[in-house]
Amino acid sequence: MNDGVGINRVSRRDFLRAGLVFGAGAAGLAAGYAAVPDVFTRAVYAAKKDGRSNDRVLVMIQLAGGNDGLQTVIPLSDPAYRDLRPRLSRAAESALPIGSEFGLNAKLPGIKSLFDRGRVAIVQGVGYERPSGSHFDSIRVWETGDPTRRQMEGWLGKTIAKNYDSAGHPLVGCACGATGVPGILRDLQATLTVINGQQNFKFLGGDEMERAAGALYTGTPGIYGALFDTSVATARDTVAQLKTAASKYVPKAKYNDNVRLPISSKNQLAAALQLAAELIVSGSGAKILHVTLGGFDTHFTQEARHEGLLTYLDSAVSAFYEDLSGHGMSDRVMVATWSEFGRRPRENASAGTDHGSAAPVILIGDPVKGGLYGQEPSLKDLDRAGNQKYTVDLRSVYQEILEAHLGVDPREVLTGSFERLAFVRSPVSREASPMLPAAAG
Repeated sequence: MNDGVGINRVSRRDFLRAGLVFGAGAAGLAAGYAAVPDVFTRAVYAAKKDGRSNDRVLVMIQLAGGNDGLQTVIPLSDPAYRDLRPRLSRAAESALPIGSEFGLNAKLPGIKSLFDRGRVAIVQGVGYERPSGSHFDSIRVWETGDPTRRQMEGWLGKTIAKNYDSAGHPLVGCACGATGVPGILRDLQATLTVINGQQNFKFLGGDEMERAAGALYTGTPGIYGALFDTSVATARDTVAQLKTAASKYVPKAKYNDNVRLPISSKNQLAAALQLAAELIVSGSGAKILHVTLGGFDTHFTQEARHEGLLTYLDSAVSAFYEDLSGHGMSDRVMVATWSEFGRRPRENASAGTDHGSAAPVILIGDPVKGGLYGQEPSLKDLDRAGNQKYTVDLRSVYQEILEAHLGVDPREVLTGSFERLAFVRSPVSREASPMLPAAAG
C-alpha cells in the first residue's frame, strides 16, 4: 500500500494486493468505522480528518411497467382530465391536496404526510425527446440517461465507476431484493453486489462449493488463478461483512410485504427497503442502492391494481423513512422513484391506460427541499400519439441528484448540461465529496 493513504490514492491494484481485511484499528474504531474492510477504513478516515466527507446515500425505486403519473399526482380541477378519463378521474374526489391544483392519490397518505413536512419534492412532466412506447427501449433511456440510445452503461453504474470504485468496494453499489444487476447500475468498471434477501448472505452453492472452487485453483500459476482466488476471497469477505451488518441492525419500523394485490406478484419491496436500511444503518459503505416494484403496466381494470400498488409503495417507503429517522440517519438518504414512462391520458375501453410518455418523479427524504417542480404537461396539447409532451428533461433530475446530493461531477456521467432543478435542500460541495463511501457510526 502507499504510505499516507488518502481518498484518491487507493487504487484497484492496491486493493487487490491488500485484499479485504476486517478490523479498523483503534483510530478507525474511535471514528465509528467498525466492520469496514481495513483498506476502505483507512482511506475514509484519512479523508474525514482532512475535512472531506460526504456520507449521503441514494436509493432508487423503479416502478416497473410504466406508472400512471396522472393517477399518482392528480390534476384536481382540470376538466380535460375528466373528459379523457370518465371512470379513472373519480380518483380526484378522494385525492389528498398538495396545493390548489394537484393532489396525491388517496392511497399515498404516508408520502402526503412527508410532503406536508417539506420532505417530498415532485418533479412534474419528466421525460425525453422522441419518446418510445417500448418498455425495453424506454427503460434503456432511463437507465443510461441517454435519449440517443448510444450509451450502454447505466448512469449510476458510470457514477460508481468514476467516483467511488477506485478500490473496488463491493457494497458501494447494491441491488436489493434482486437476482441480477439492473441496467441502471451496470458498468464494466463498477463493482456491484446483488442481494436477493436478508437470509441469502451466503456463497452460492454453500461451503462445499466454495471449498471445491478453492481446491480447483490452488496452485494454479499465473494471473487467472490469482484473479479467481481474489474473486472468491472478495465474495467470502463481503458475505461476512453482510452478516456482521445483519447482527448489528435492529429495525425501528414495521415493514410489511403481506399485501394482497389484485394481480399475482412476487414483489418484496418492503423487504428490499429493509435490507437497504440495514446496509445504511450498519455502516457497510453502501452509497447507491436500487430496488424494484413491478406491476404498473395497467392496460386493463387499472383502478384497483394501481391503487393496490400505491398502497404498497406508500407503506414500504413510510417504514423505510421511519426506520432511518429512528436511527438518526434520515438526513443523509434520498429516495427517488423512476418508471420507463407514464400512461396515455385517455383511458381505454378496458378501464385501463396504454403506454404514455411524460410522468412525475418523486423524491423523498430529509435532504429534499419539498414542493412541486417543473410544469405539468397540458392535457389539451397532446402529441400525435395522444400523449403528454414532456416539460422536464430526465437528465435535469439526474444532474441535480449527482451534483447537489452526491457531490459528483454530472458531466462525467451525462452528456451536456441541463436546466437546474433546486430540489436538494443543502447541496454538497463537490470538492468535499470523497471517492469512497463514508461508513456510518
